[in-house]
Amino acid sequence: EDRKVPLTMTATSILEQWSHTSERIFPVTDVAVRQAWDRLVKRAGITNLRFHDLRHDAISRFFEMGLSVPEIALISGHRDPRMLFRYTHLRAEDVVKKLS
Repeated sequence: EDRKVPLTMTATSILEQWSHTSERIFPVTDVAVRQAWDRLVKRAGITNLRFHDLRHDAISRFFEMGLSVPEIALISGHRDPRMLFRYTHLRAEDVVKKLS
């Protein structure tokens, strides 16, 4: 399903300058991405890190940056904002700073 995703001005500028040589911006398959990810984490000696974990981290960082629930839902594509809280892993030290 198509949806609009907010991008930074830099990203927008790059995409506007992009020459449309193919329909996709990144013409790779999901299998190729998975294989590259698996090789990367193996080479780095990282265990128990899934590609999907990056989504959890990004959503947590968006909350730490002070973005609102509707803003984060727009970026992440969550229709039900309650789902965001499953992805959110706030750091205690960041909450302590806000309480001070």
